[in-house]
Amino acid sequence: VQLQASGGGSVQPGGSLTLSCVASGLSLDRYVLTWFRQAPGKDREFVACVSNRDGTHYGDPVRGRFTVSRDNRDNAKNTLSLQMDSLKPEDTALYYCASDVACHRSAGWYDHWGRGTLVTVSS
Repeated sequence: VQLQASGGGSVQPGGSLTLSCVASGLSLDRYVLTWFRQAPGKDREFVACVSNRDGTHYGDPVRGRFTVSRDNRDNAKNTLSLQMDSLKPEDTALYYCASDVACHRSAGWYDHWGRGTLVTVSS
């Protein structure tokens, strides 16, 4: 299983970014991709996940500002996107995607992680 997150960058407060996670070696018909983030000096924090079985879930700090979605096009079925709007400085973190058979809010459940993509929100 390989997970590759991309799309990070620097943005001013109030701005937007879209992250993507591409998974290989697994099928999203069976597995769930989940977004986490980790700010310097803090624990890894649940951001969002979506699955056919579990529905869509968001962490409290991002609900209403972030939108997670799966790409259902045939040539991009193993892609999970995270549209981030109204970004705040406290959203600054390394954003990771992880996979498991269900959506879990605790990072300890996941065995497969991709390398993070850095999001910096600063004026």
